[in-house]
Amino acid sequence: MLNVSRISQRPVARLWAALAVACITPAAALAAALPAPPQTFDSSYAAPTGAVLKVNAGESLQGALDKAQPGDTIVLEAGATFRGPFKLPNKTVGNGWIYVVSSHLSNLPSPGTRVSPANAVNMPKVLAPNGLSALNTVANSHHFRFVGIEFAPAPGTRQIYAVVAIGNTDASPATLAHHIVFDRCYVHGDPNSSDRRGIEMDGAYVAVVDSYISDFQDNDPVADSQALWAYNTTGPLQIRNNYIEAATENVMFGGADSREPVLVPTSIEIRDNHFYKPLSLIPTRYTMKNLLEFKAAQRVLVTGNVFENNPAKSQNGFALLITPRNNGHAPWAITSDIAIVGNTFINVGSGLNVAGLDNLHPSLMTERVLIRDNIVGVTGLNGAEARAFQFIAGGGDYTVDHNTLINSATTPNSTVAFAQSNRGKISNFVFTNNLATHTAYGFFGSGVGEGTRALNTYFTSWTFSRNGFIDRPAGGYPAGNFFPADIAAVRFVSYASGNYALAANSPYENAATDGTAIGANDPP
Repeated sequence: MLNVSRISQRPVARLWAALAVACITPAAALAAALPAPPQTFDSSYAAPTGAVLKVNAGESLQGALDKAQPGDTIVLEAGATFRGPFKLPNKTVGNGWIYVVSSHLSNLPSPGTRVSPANAVNMPKVLAPNGLSALNTVANSHHFRFVGIEFAPAPGTRQIYAVVAIGNTDASPATLAHHIVFDRCYVHGDPNSSDRRGIEMDGAYVAVVDSYISDFQDNDPVADSQALWAYNTTGPLQIRNNYIEAATENVMFGGADSREPVLVPTSIEIRDNHFYKPLSLIPTRYTMKNLLEFKAAQRVLVTGNVFENNPAKSQNGFALLITPRNNGHAPWAITSDIAIVGNTFINVGSGLNVAGLDNLHPSLMTERVLIRDNIVGVTGLNGAEARAFQFIAGGGDYTVDHNTLINSATTPNSTVAFAQSNRGKISNFVFTNNLATHTAYGFFGSGVGEGTRALNTYFTSWTFSRNGFIDRPAGGYPAGNFFPADIAAVRFVSYASGNYALAANSPYENAATDGTAIGANDPP
C-alpha cells in the first residue's frame, strides 16, 4: 500500500527532486513539464521566552493584544470566554512572535499532534458576535501565534461570514497581514446558525496546523461555505495535519476576484490533513460540492491527505477540482503548477476534475499539473457518475502517473477518465503506470469512445503507456498497456483488506516505465 506518511514527511525540495527523477522516463521525458514547487516556511512551535501577560475571565483581551510586544506571551484563562471582535495590531518595534495561548497548554496534545473537540475543556473561548469575526487584522498585522484556543460564533448568532478574518481586501502585497499561525486550535461553527467559513487566510506566511475545523454551513441556498478559504494573497500558506469539515468546499482558493494579478494565492502547502464531509448533510438544505477546490491558485503541493466522503448533490460529486474561475474582474485567474501526490480518496462520488479555461469569463490556462501516487476510491456516492479523472476545456502539461483507481460504483457510466473540450485540445499529456479496477468505459472521450480515439480527439503530444485496466478490452488502446481479466490476475497483496500494493509475484510488479510496480507507489 502507498505509504503516504513517508511521502508527506519529506521536505518539499527533496520530494520535488524525487518526483522529477521519477517522472522523467524514456517514454515521457519530453511530453509534459512538471509543476514548479511552492515556497515553503517553517511553522513549527518554539517556546517563547519574553514577558507573560495573563488575561483572566472578564479582563481585556484587546488590551493585552495592544500592550504585548514581540516575544511576549498572552495567557488566556482556560474555560473563560472572550467576546470579539478583536483586532491584531501592527507592532512596529521589536522582534519575535506574540503568542496567545491557553493557561492549560500543558494539558493539550504536544506540537505535531492534532487536537479534537474533546480538548476544548482546556481551551479559552474567543467568540464572534453576530455578523462579525472573532479576530480581524489591520494593515501589516504580523507575527501572532494562537495555540490551544477555541474560536466559534457567540451563542445566539444568526450569521457569521468568517469566524477569523485575515486580510483586508488588500490592493497590494505591501499591506498584507503576515506571519500568523493557528496551532492546535478548535475552530467551529454552530449547527443552529448560518456560518459561512472558519478562517479566511488572506495573508502571507499564514498557517493552520494540528487543528480541528468543523461545522461550517450556510443557510443561503446560493452561498458556499468553507472551513478554510483564501482568494487575495501572495502566500505562502500552509495547511498541515488538520481535521477539516465544511458543507460546500472544505477548502477553497479563489471564488472571489483577487485585487491584482500578484495577489492570486501562491505557494500553498496542504499536507497530512483529513478532509471529511458528514453523510448526514446529504438530505439537508445545505449546498454540498467538493472537498478541495482551486479556482485561483499556483505553485501548490497537496500531499499525504485523506479525502473522505464527497457526494453528488449541488454539483456532480468530484472530490478535488482544478478549474480557473473569476467573477468577471480578474482575467488573470489561473490554476497552474499544482502537484497532487500521495493522497487517499475514500468514498468519493468522482475523483479529480481538471479544467483548462474558465467557460464564463476570460482566464489564463491551466498548466503543469501532476497527479501521482494517489489511491482514488470512487463509489458514485449519491448518484455521481464515478469518474476517477476528468479533463475538460483545454490546458497543457498534465502528468497522471502511478495512481490506483478502486472503483466500486454500480453506475453504468463509470470511467477511468473522461475527456471533453470545446476550448482546444489538451497539449503535452502523460498518462502512465496507472492501475484501475473495472469501469464501464475505461479511458473515454465524449462522443468518440475510449482508448486511442479519445486521445487523438482531445489531446496532443500524448504519452499513454504501461497502464493496467482490469476487465477492459485491449482493442482500441495504444500498444504497451495491460488488460488483466480480473482482480485476481493483478495479485494485490490483499485487495479484500484494502492493501493495494502488488505482491512480489504479480506480473505487473516491475512493469512500469520506471521499472517499479504499476499503480500507486512511494516516489523514490
